[in-house]
Amino acid sequence: MKFAFPLLLLTFLLSFMPTIAQENDSIPGKKKVYTFEIKADIDPRMNRKVKLALEDAASKGADMIIIEMDTYGGAVNDADDIRTMILETNTPIHVFINKDAASAGALISIACDSIYMAPGASIGAATVVMGGGGEAAPDKYQSYMRSMMRSTAEAKGRDPKIAEAMVDEKLEVEGITKAGSVVTFSVSEAIANGFSEGQVNSIDEIVKKQGIEDYELIAYQTSGVETVISFFLNPAVSGFLILIIFAGIYFEIQTPGVGFPLAASLVAIILYFIPYYLTGLAQNWEIAVFIAGVILLMVEIFVIPGFGIFGILGIIGILTGLTLGMIPNDAFDFTFVPSGDLFVALLTVILAAIVAVSLIFFLAPKINQWKAFSTIALSTTQKSSEGYTSTFYADDLLGKEGVTHTRLMPSGRVMIEDEVYDAYSRGEFIDKGEKIKVISTEGTSIKVKKI
Repeated sequence: MKFAFPLLLLTFLLSFMPTIAQENDSIPGKKKVYTFEIKADIDPRMNRKVKLALEDAASKGADMIIIEMDTYGGAVNDADDIRTMILETNTPIHVFINKDAASAGALISIACDSIYMAPGASIGAATVVMGGGGEAAPDKYQSYMRSMMRSTAEAKGRDPKIAEAMVDEKLEVEGITKAGSVVTFSVSEAIANGFSEGQVNSIDEIVKKQGIEDYELIAYQTSGVETVISFFLNPAVSGFLILIIFAGIYFEIQTPGVGFPLAASLVAIILYFIPYYLTGLAQNWEIAVFIAGVILLMVEIFVIPGFGIFGILGIIGILTGLTLGMIPNDAFDFTFVPSGDLFVALLTVILAAIVAVSLIFFLAPKINQWKAFSTIALSTTQKSSEGYTSTFYADDLLGKEGVTHTRLMPSGRVMIEDEVYDAYSRGEFIDKGEKIKVISTEGTSIKVKKI
């Protein structure tokens, strides 16, 4: 058993090591054709996937890269990043549109060296829309998208005016479109106007059209690290981590010096933010807002009596940091954040906070009854009949009244008849100077309640 944990740890670390099987299985003399998919919204996660795929293709010495695409678009800034990465890649990149390349997908497709389309596929309709997907975004975003479409088309020898007309419905291209509608090409229209090199049914057909007969396909494989990251990006897992964060902070405050609740909370914070940070969703300032919220809450609890502005701001900061870290907003700009994503993020954080508070009040009184807890804390009853002394104070102290000498959080000191005693409350915080009454004299501290 003593070797079980090291073996488990070694297995876990090995899962993060990049596989070299594909490199060893490569057949000398054959062309290496690397493939990966863009079949989801263009967002920070897709941005990271394309970056990793292009890096992996370079490390494997790919002779050609083929992207299989089916997307309705997404965030403009992430599309720009992907477009730039493709333009700066020396290896020939071809795209297989199967079935849609709309909006940001059209921009990425035009950046490739050649465009092939499956029967029934389409490309175009690159007008920038709001996060809800219906209303057009402000003109500053349209202008930015028009310039990217135009410059990308020029770089790849395609008609820049047609590319721009895919964004701006006001533009009219003779023989192609009239003012009032954006350009969207079918397969035959894209071929006729130089926005597709041909119709194909598979990636193998694209390779053969490039004059390559002897080749091997290398598909992008998600690494162990990316699998773990994807697991922690699941809203259900994020909600569970938020629950641990809140519960850990609460129990650490209630039992100062134990350390375990705080450690659990810190681990949960790390596991929560790192996956979102690596995928580009959580920004530095969002993590800073969360940390500032925790600090303000601690100041309110341990320094400033009562519960006022610092406590409220602290809770707002914590909830804001947790929520915004899950969505791709740009400094509170939610223009391109899908309303569904924002709703899921808010619901996840709020429900997790509610469940955490509910469990705290339900489990806190019962925690001493758990066998697991008894291994790290004394939870047995030491009876007086067995020789144990349960009190340090005279019985006549019971029922007397006084005032809090320090704030009880829930422990502290009280003053009774000009004498100072160590005391603790029934769990609630009592501010300095409040009237109290002694309800128990057992143990090394007296137990009081607020009058």
